Order: sequence, then structure tokens, then C-alpha cells
Amino acid sequence: MSDALYKTKAISQGGRAGGKVALAEGGLYFHMEHSKGLGGSGEGSNPEQLFALGWANCFNSAVAFVAGQKKIDASKAVVTCEVGIGRTEGGLGLSAKITLAIAGMDRAQVQELLDAAHQVCPYSKATRNNIPVELAVEG
Repeated sequence: MSDALYKTKAISQGGRAGGKVALAEGGLYFHMEHSKGLGGSGEGSNPEQLFALGWANCFNSAVAFVAGQKKIDASKAVVTCEVGIGRTEGGLGLSAKITLAIAGMDRAQVQELLDAAHQVCPYSKATRNNIPVELAVEG
């Protein structure tokens, strides 16, 4: 990418074990802890949670973009992004499940929007062929 349209910077100190992460420009700050699944207290935030938040929101914007191109009202779209972390041959790896629900819309049309959004969402592009991603229509 030659010229980014937007950049942000996050600063982490201490990693997952009682560390903190914050945006350099302020506004967001998180106390970090290992999840219970990784042997921690689970009393703070973790990178997988932050990744799921970002991907869910970005994907919902991609659904709105694709729906707009097709002249479809997807204003009731709800995207759920579940991110997992587990052991792989090389240590630890991520997996994801993205679920799309749009009340009152035909299941086939929701599936079409889900598939199309997965092609244009920057998070989906960044993870394509790098982690297992399951796409699902809710309902």
C-alpha cells in the first residue's frame, strides 16, 4: 500500500501478563491479562478480544458497503466475530467464525452479503489463507 488513508498507533508494555496497551493519541486503554484458557486470571482484556472487536466492526461496515452497491437495506445487520487461540504445530494460532444476521431478510440473500463482505473486508483480506475462518448465517 503506497499511501495509507489512516494510521493509528498502539503502545504495549508488559504484554499479556498484567501489561497495558493504549492508543498513542489517547482514548483507549486496556489492562491486559492471560485468558483463563491460557492459564491466566481472565480479569483483563486480551489481544483476541480486541481483534474480535475490530474484525466484527470492520466486517459490519463491509456488509453495509456491499449492500449499498446492491441497493439492499442491511441497516439491521448484526455481525458476530468469534476469535479463538489454540495450539498448532508451530506454537499458537488463531481461528475465527463470522456470523451475519439480518432480521427480515431471506437466508440466501444474507449468505450472498456475507460472502461478498468477506471478499472486501480488510480484516478478512489480511487473514485469508492464514487462519481458518468459518462463515455462518444466523437463524
